[in-house]
Amino acid sequence: MNLIWQRFTLSTLPLKAYLSSSFLHHITVGLLGSWRKGSILMQWGDTIGAILLCLVYLLAPFVPTSLVGVLLAACFLFWLLLTVSDDTWKQSISTVTPIHLVVVIYWLVAAAATALSPVKAYALRDLITFSLYLPIFFISGRVLRSPRLRSLVITVFLHTSLVVSVYGLRQWFFGAPQLATWVDPTSSLSKTTRVYSYLGNPNLLAGYLIAAVIFSCVAIFAWQTWLQKALAVTMVVVNGSCLILTFSRGGWIGLVAAILALMGLLYYWWSIRMPRFWQVWTPLILLGIILSIFALGIVFVEPFKERVLSIFADRKDSSNNFRRNVWTAVFQMIDARPWIGIGPGHNAFNKVYPLYQVPGYSALSAYSIFLEVIVETGFLGLASFLWLLTVSFNTAALQLQRLRLMQRVEAFWLMGAIAAMVGMLAHGLVDTVWYRPSVNTLWWLMVGLIASYWTPLGQNQSQELDSSNSVATL
Repeated sequence: MNLIWQRFTLSTLPLKAYLSSSFLHHITVGLLGSWRKGSILMQWGDTIGAILLCLVYLLAPFVPTSLVGVLLAACFLFWLLLTVSDDTWKQSISTVTPIHLVVVIYWLVAAAATALSPVKAYALRDLITFSLYLPIFFISGRVLRSPRLRSLVITVFLHTSLVVSVYGLRQWFFGAPQLATWVDPTSSLSKTTRVYSYLGNPNLLAGYLIAAVIFSCVAIFAWQTWLQKALAVTMVVVNGSCLILTFSRGGWIGLVAAILALMGLLYYWWSIRMPRFWQVWTPLILLGIILSIFALGIVFVEPFKERVLSIFADRKDSSNNFRRNVWTAVFQMIDARPWIGIGPGHNAFNKVYPLYQVPGYSALSAYSIFLEVIVETGFLGLASFLWLLTVSFNTAALQLQRLRLMQRVEAFWLMGAIAAMVGMLAHGLVDTVWYRPSVNTLWWLMVGLIASYWTPLGQNQSQELDSSNSVATL
């Protein structure tokens, strides 16, 4: 069974042998290798890639989508230049991982869905948009292998998110016009300010801040000086407060899921050095604290209570009722094209959805990333997406296990990426802000960050990790 799992998750895939026999790899990678050796600028290729990533995360919350698209196109062109001028041995050993292979398969399914789409022109436009996000993953998986560059990119993101959150808190204290009806108009919260900062939408802001809160938390442990740790604590308080004040129920669900995931990972990290008593009781104590805080919030904070209870109000809440009607139409769309979908992107969705929509309930998406994946690329796309998640989380687990044995501080950023992905997926169950540039670029950064930790898992290493698991459970 373990061998089947390793093959399914590509844990022991002999990438070096595979790439050495790949015709496509031979005709692309290293094509301009001799030019790169003589280029002064390209000697700093990874640093330039990290700077491009920093520009994306520095500007994404503040600038129009079109400018983000220009930055993504620049990332794509630079990644292409890095690839064709790369050292062949380095490319095969360091920068291609099992996650890369599944990402390519996921893209190929999206391309097939585009080719077979009933609205090909619109699907092709969105396939290009989807393709522009992937270089974020490819560059991240490459340049974040350097602890220095990893720290640079994450630090830029955290400081940017702090600016975003401070402005969101300002909206809470001084008021801000509501740009749309984000709260049930019949609710007592209809006049409550839902902060949206520079992103223009509270649900989108919540999706953006999930990763910010989690990385602020792990920065407390990853950053070394007391001044840095104090800054990290400040970021946790500011980012967490701003996320809560979005009053985004999906964002709250994502935050809770991400925090629980992070707590589990931190417990796993430290449990190896804990006395037996704390190994048993720490999870129960932490769970009790979380439930107590949650209960106190429901009892004493009326807006929080009303928003939480509205989750279970079914169609009595206007937002719930809207999603239910959209999902009714989405299920019909899936039934019409179950295997390969209608093609990727909101343009294709906008052309097909009106044929199935419940009258009066227009929508730009399926309001669930999993349903959106099925609508766009069918169950083949869902299978490849779930495979991508499985390979990513399995790769992260193996590398965390390796770093735990060595007690390497770099593992905290890996834990942050895992927890952030869990939170974003939980939020995505009931919303599709995942597809907006400010959030989607973060998603691919998380996947790329996990890929950057990958090291080939040979048979001896696999046996060593299995043995360490057995010892840890005794």
